[in-house]
Amino acid sequence: MDENLENPGRYLIAKLNAFMRTTSGSEDAINEMASRRVAYADRGQDIISEGDEPRTVNLLLDGWACRYKMMEDGRRQILAFFLPGDLADLHVYILNAMDHSIAAITPIRYARLAPKEFEEISDAHPKLLRALWWESLVTGSIQREWLVSVGQRDALESVAHLACELFLRLKTVGLVQGQLCDFPLTQLDIADALGMTQPHVSRTIAELNRTGYVILRRGQLEVKDLERLKKLAAFNPNYLHHLRDD
Repeated sequence: MDENLENPGRYLIAKLNAFMRTTSGSEDAINEMASRRVAYADRGQDIISEGDEPRTVNLLLDGWACRYKMMEDGRRQILAFFLPGDLADLHVYILNAMDHSIAAITPIRYARLAPKEFEEISDAHPKLLRALWWESLVTGSIQREWLVSVGQRDALESVAHLACELFLRLKTVGLVQGQLCDFPLTQLDIADALGMTQPHVSRTIAELNRTGYVILRRGQLEVKDLERLKKLAAFNPNYLHHLRDD
């Protein structure tokens, strides 16, 4: 059987293990929760739109998605990228209406989790609740780091920083093979995330590739020298808070 189908919560489990060691019981509970209401979306399709009432928490099982705001004139600002194992967002169901949208960047598979399920899993596995709070806090930390990129980093630093972040987040959940990982973002996606124009992103990627530290092409990211890439980006991974608390 496909491991992604047999263990649908495997990426969330891997992510939480960056903070604490999960137990077999909590892993079984996560897999059970992630298998109950599975949905699919095609590339570019919203899984929830601004103004909708959020009734569930969406757990990304496979594929990439993004959080975004759309201006009245059609301009888009991407606010976050969601990777397999990410929750969008843990307590969003408290709100009466969404103030942003979430869309699939690639074809995705995701689980629609009911608030009651989090209450049940927290009661049965109290230590897991702390890990879920950690996941939520890291999401906010990433958002702050993105704000620094938009406000202070130059174009080369910003693109290099984003490459470092996504590479390490994918590595945490086991989606890096050696120096390679999937990278389905278009130049427009990167531009809308970093507050740049698409031609500027194109020139910056070419400049970044010339360093030899990384090869970034549509569909694939190859990191040849992570330490030099980090130095170029002034990248400090502390905001990802990958510290296991056993």
